Amino acid sequence: MEIFSSSSGRYCVGLTVFWAALVLSALYWRPGGTSPSAAVPFGLGIFRAGAPAGTAEFDLRDFGGTGNGVAVNTRAFGLAVEAIRRRGGGRLNVGAGTWLTGPFNLTSHMTLFLAEGAVILGLEDETKWPLMPPLPSYGYGREHKGPRYGSLIHGQHLKNVVITGHNGTIDGQGRAWWTKHRRRLLNYTRGPLVQIMWSEDIVISNITLQNSPFWTLHPYVCRNVTISGVTILAPVLEAPNTDGIDPDSCENVLIENCYISVGDDGVAIKSGWDQYGIRYGRPSTDIVIRNLTVRSVLSAGVSIGSEMSGGVSNVLVEDLRVWDSRRAVRIKTARGRGGYVRNVTYRDLRFDRVRVGIVVTTTYNEHADGGFDPAALPLVENITFSGVRGRDVRVPVRIHGSEDIPIRGVTVRDMSVGLHVKRKHVFQCSYVEGRVVGPVSPEPCANLDVYDEAGRLVKQSSSQNATDMDYDL
Repeated sequence: MEIFSSSSGRYCVGLTVFWAALVLSALYWRPGGTSPSAAVPFGLGIFRAGAPAGTAEFDLRDFGGTGNGVAVNTRAFGLAVEAIRRRGGGRLNVGAGTWLTGPFNLTSHMTLFLAEGAVILGLEDETKWPLMPPLPSYGYGREHKGPRYGSLIHGQHLKNVVITGHNGTIDGQGRAWWTKHRRRLLNYTRGPLVQIMWSEDIVISNITLQNSPFWTLHPYVCRNVTISGVTILAPVLEAPNTDGIDPDSCENVLIENCYISVGDDGVAIKSGWDQYGIRYGRPSTDIVIRNLTVRSVLSAGVSIGSEMSGGVSNVLVEDLRVWDSRRAVRIKTARGRGGYVRNVTYRDLRFDRVRVGIVVTTTYNEHADGGFDPAALPLVENITFSGVRGRDVRVPVRIHGSEDIPIRGVTVRDMSVGLHVKRKHVFQCSYVEGRVVGPVSPEPCANLDVYDEAGRLVKQSSSQNATDMDYDL
């Protein structure tokens, strides 16, 4: 596996352009991906799938591939990808069958196409997985100091890459990894299932990703990423850190029409960890997440952080259903993170049998090492929730700022959440400044100003710094 270092610059897109693009993306559509049913929004070129990746077609069997679940196909994948690289692009067809393989790299202008019934199956033997340097924005391997395992399917410094098919499957056989992790038998951080780094114009659609050793789909410092119609699966218990989709220091990302049921966060937007993320300085920005159904028994449906030290901004989460989960949506940060989370909009959320609906916490004190700067305080501001519905929810809202890290600019409107058990103090706040607009149920905390639906101030809060948190609920 090739190893590169990043020389990518910082990407920044203005907030005005971002929201204009969102409006236009709702009005203009064009076909995208490699399936007639796939579509991506198109507005000002912000979200674009790119041209089809390559025109020449290649069959894995022509390079010695055997899909019997026993033969190892690592060499066949390598030869096929090299042929596509030399041709300047192309499509690699993986037919029905079980294609056992070790990790392999992709190349630019390439489509990896999985037919119906095709399964790419990762080798369980970790000695067949190459080691890579730690991610520069994390300082060292996420679980162990030093190198980390690479991903099953990997790419760096690529352009115009598509992974798609007729709902074929990429299976990491994660159970062996999870068992060794729990028994502390691994010396390096586990690798993702699919990781694309320092790349642009990436489309992943119409496939199933399952049983990842670690995070499932990890775009890292990428631009123009579309993830559509993807099913992501892992056991909801005893499959540690199997996040579904983790856009990390990425710009212009669309995640839509996905079903995710995993052992950690369904989606987690990241941008680096503590002093390493601050130094690397690549934010995640201009991200749309829509029409997802997510189950996360141990974590949250959609999270921002906790590794957000490069900053996260301009995020829209809409038409989200979270069921049978510990939390629905969560923003998590802490002293020492630095960075910011700003301009985040959640709308049309549905919670079914969720312990806590909305969570914002500033006390997620897991650090890369002892070198973090406790004076590096994150900013959390301009967060909007609207059109929130739920049933059988224990605590609809828990927004926990602190004297050092207050949460500013919160707006809540049009909320009606049915409680698991009728209690008081289920809309919990601490060091929060913001407002509720129109009807909100259950009764909001006293920290927030109250406005009517016409935007007129009804009651101004005099207790923004009040604390009403009850974790026993």
